[in-house]
Amino acid sequence: MLNPNLEEIELSKEEYQRYSRHIILPEVGLEGQKRLKAASVLCIGSGGLGSPLLLYLAAAGIGRIGLVDFDVVDSSNLQRQIIHGTSWVGKPKIQSAKERILEINPYCQVDLYETRLSSANALDILAPYDIIVDGTDNFPTRYLTNDACVLLNKPNVYGSIFRFEGQATVFNYQDGPNYRDLYPEPPPPGMVPSCSEGGVLGVLCGIIGTIQATETIKIILGAENTLSGRLLLYNALDMKFRELRLRPNPERPVIEKLIDYEQFCGIPQAKAAEAKQQMEIPEMTVQELKQLLDSGTDDYVLVDVRNPNEYEIARIPGSVLVPLPDIENGTGIEKIKEITNGHRLIAHCKMGGRSAKALGILKQVGIEGTNVKGGITAWSREVDPSVPEY
Repeated sequence: MLNPNLEEIELSKEEYQRYSRHIILPEVGLEGQKRLKAASVLCIGSGGLGSPLLLYLAAAGIGRIGLVDFDVVDSSNLQRQIIHGTSWVGKPKIQSAKERILEINPYCQVDLYETRLSSANALDILAPYDIIVDGTDNFPTRYLTNDACVLLNKPNVYGSIFRFEGQATVFNYQDGPNYRDLYPEPPPPGMVPSCSEGGVLGVLCGIIGTIQATETIKIILGAENTLSGRLLLYNALDMKFRELRLRPNPERPVIEKLIDYEQFCGIPQAKAAEAKQQMEIPEMTVQELKQLLDSGTDDYVLVDVRNPNEYEIARIPGSVLVPLPDIENGTGIEKIKEITNGHRLIAHCKMGGRSAKALGILKQVGIEGTNVKGGITAWSREVDPSVPEY
């Protein structure tokens, strides 16, 4: 309802006081504040981007906020997902977010959808809302959100973050471009590491999420100069913003229905290939590795393929660091040939995926090895709790 009947919208005396700093802005005024109260916004995800976004939408006086999330709060979330607190660890994120939203503004209606967004439910969930805000962290859900917004003709306020860099724009608004104009095809699975693998600066989420909140409010107010057609790029290390122009691609495929987005992004194929690779590579448990370490034998070499900064956080005794990127570019292969020198090769990483990939590469050049199932995470949980888990 981006063009509501404002005569039907009333503010209470307390709301006049609460929103007074908005109302005295000529660009907002009483009419604009009533528009905010009449508006409905759906946020997909209450993580790094959703946290600041939801806080500011609630404070701004958005009348109806919907939230889609099926995850629980983890202690590793608290570095950036500021809507959640320590007391909520292990509990549903959407319940944590709702409590915080209502603490900020009891005048908000908060709708919860504790489910994974899918092709089967997306249109029904998105349909009642004026604006959709994408706070997700994976490509299948981003394409799903985009296509559902196109089919329903709803603005899609987009943001993404990785390490020290973020980007934001507005898709599918006033005949502007959509997500498929920026990314016609998804990247190969595994090419873009997740935040759990690559890391993310916590405050970066606040900057990009707040930009998304700003654009959402501007759309509701009818502001002309939104990010539609412009991709805003931010580098926190350099403290620089750049802007790229985006235009609709006249040759892009017409979106007629929602599809299988896991299949579209190659997820099942990648999982099948990974499973096949793992079947071809011998594995050992962390308990078996512990027995080997305690035996005193020296006929093996334990190689850690994580990044150097991860190696500084935690390590298994006796391991030798040979990062996966070095193995991929060939320099690490020569080092492994040198340090193994006829000894048995055992490899591990954080959870087992990267070491399996490394062993697959090494197998192609004639170096056989065994993968540690579950990596150093399993070692910390099942063998030595003194080893930090990250």
